[in-house]
Amino acid sequence: MSQPRRHGPSIRRQLLQPLLWIWLLGTAAAVGGAYLLARNSANAAFDRSLQDEATALAAKVVWSDRGPLLDLTRQARELVTWDTEDRNSFAMVDADGNVLAGDATVPIPPMRNRKTFEQPVLFDAEYENEPVRGAVFSVASPMLDRSVSIVVVETTRKRNVLVRDIQLGIMLPAFALGTLTFVLLGWGIRRGLQPLREVAADVARRDAADWSPLPLQQVPAEAVPLIERINMLLADVQQSVSLQRRFVADAAHQLRTPVAGIRVLAQELEQELLALPQPAAGDLPWQPLLQQLLRSSERLSRLIGQLLSLARSETALSVNAEQVPMDIVPLVRESAEPMVLQGLREGRSVALDAPDEPVVARAHPLWLGEVLTNLLDNARRYGGQHIVVRVRPLSGGGAEVQVEDDGEGVAPEQLGRMFEPFWRGERADLRNDGGTGLGLAIAREIVERLGGRLDVSSRPSFPGIRFTVRLAA
Repeated sequence: MSQPRRHGPSIRRQLLQPLLWIWLLGTAAAVGGAYLLARNSANAAFDRSLQDEATALAAKVVWSDRGPLLDLTRQARELVTWDTEDRNSFAMVDADGNVLAGDATVPIPPMRNRKTFEQPVLFDAEYENEPVRGAVFSVASPMLDRSVSIVVVETTRKRNVLVRDIQLGIMLPAFALGTLTFVLLGWGIRRGLQPLREVAADVARRDAADWSPLPLQQVPAEAVPLIERINMLLADVQQSVSLQRRFVADAAHQLRTPVAGIRVLAQELEQELLALPQPAAGDLPWQPLLQQLLRSSERLSRLIGQLLSLARSETALSVNAEQVPMDIVPLVRESAEPMVLQGLREGRSVALDAPDEPVVARAHPLWLGEVLTNLLDNARRYGGQHIVVRVRPLSGGGAEVQVEDDGEGVAPEQLGRMFEPFWRGERADLRNDGGTGLGLAIAREIVERLGGRLDVSSRPSFPGIRFTVRLAA
């Protein structure tokens, strides 16, 4: 099944295709004109030569008592038949068509045309199974009532060669000029469209958060309205995204106070209830509900904190000056230490594998720490008993940080969704792990803002799950 065309024909094609048809039609007309011009020019030259030969031979006719004689010397005969490329021949015939001198096999045209007495008349015929062109010129006796005709014929070989040479002399320069014209047109069109390709390359190189207007200095005048409209759309999108970020940040900031109040009130309520006289059996039916309220408030507080981190990371890392080359090993160690202590309390092991020498990469100390904290928290909540953090320098410069665990992993078809906001896997509603579904989305956002990459691999290529952060130098 054929795929629908994603775009219309190119500008180059739309410009060159009509010119190509014009050139083809012009070439066909030139070929026809060149053939007619060559044929007419060659025929005119050779026909004039035939007529001159017939006139010259007619001047050699001598009238005597015995009749007409053709007074030709040996040199004159050789001049008539000297050409080795064309076959030339002649004959002198009387009014009845009888050959009186010359070649008896020369084709004889009808002699009833009175014009042959005024000037040589041309005709076409065949001579020894080959097409020939001939001229006949008739002369009359000044005293006798008799006339003879001089017939001169020659083959058309040299005519055809001359026609071909003239055609080639016209067509080859025309073809070369047409080809050169199309090459120059293609080059000119490509040069004219180069600013548009540069604009496209500029857009491809841009960061996802770069909404600055596209340059107009080198753009062709015809494309300026399009680029201006794109710049207006970029401005509208930037404003819309800024409003959304501001709304998320403001909403999260406004929610922090009441959520913190709920937590404080729930803790005070728990203390007051514990201070009351307790039943003898020691059964506290209100305690599970209150504990659930505290966990829910903590989760809501964490979600609000993650939303604030996401909103701040989308704007704080847009300035490259905040990103500097640094040794990331101390930063990784600092981020992993709290997780080590928490893992020991939960019966898990968190190991750091880092070289003794510095590993330098371009990073931001605050936000790279946020990335590692989120990745380690994800491993603690959903991974296995063993968590390993590895730091390695890259051969071309930069660094690589891996956070891996030996848990159940994620199905291959779900790996692409792990960085979607609020996605927590299948039946996340049945879990009570305190996760928000924003940690990995925040981590990827920060890493990309730092100019790096965050990849994930799981079973079957890796037993468990592994997150790999690659940072540039």
